[in-house]
Amino acid sequence: MKNLDHLIDKRDPALPIIEKMLGEAVLNYQLLPPSTENGRVLSGLQLTTKSTLGAIAFETGGLLIDHGWLRVLGSGHPQLPRNLLDWNGGRADAYMLVADDAAGGFFALNGGGLGEEVGAMYYWAPDTLLWEPLHITYTDFLGWALSDRLATFYDGLRWNGWIHDLQALEADQCFSFFPFLWTREGSVEKSRRTAIDVSEQFEMNVELARKLGKGSAQLL
Repeated sequence: MKNLDHLIDKRDPALPIIEKMLGEAVLNYQLLPPSTENGRVLSGLQLTTKSTLGAIAFETGGLLIDHGWLRVLGSGHPQLPRNLLDWNGGRADAYMLVADDAAGGFFALNGGGLGEEVGAMYYWAPDTLLWEPLHITYTDFLGWALSDRLATFYDGLRWNGWIHDLQALEADQCFSFFPFLWTREGSVEKSRRTAIDVSEQFEMNVELARKLGKGSAQLL
């Protein structure tokens, strides 16, 4: 296990890459400063700051994108208390949860537990309850999330007035829909929306996926 000094790369850090992406962003975002737990988070993950994921974990408290619709996890912050290390503890096996959204969707970096594309990003879609491959790396994911392609991706998962509704939602919450979006009756416009903890939504997804035979092998 490498100590913190060996994980902080001062010669070729990824932070400038992230700063360049933020400078080119077409969507509004909020870059949260790192928490005092950033060293523990980076050490626990055993990532170096030469990687974009390691840089996000150590140099930021997280990233809120598009009015807070998308939450990219870092070392934690009062506005986004979850961090990459603790959030994945006991939840993820052979993948790492790295981001989530207000509609109850989860983004993960595949370590072999979600499909054949190891090292690629996957999305646990609330309207299918399936892990869907995005065919991009984590670095590409960050650039994509800050671009106008995000709106295209969420076509069908956003409703009239979603920006207004986000104002009452914490970054540790998401909207839960009933009827569920993956049912025939489910609809972002017609289903009842309730704000719940993201952790509660994740556990509910795990249980539903288990009962329905959906999701990855690690969830069933």
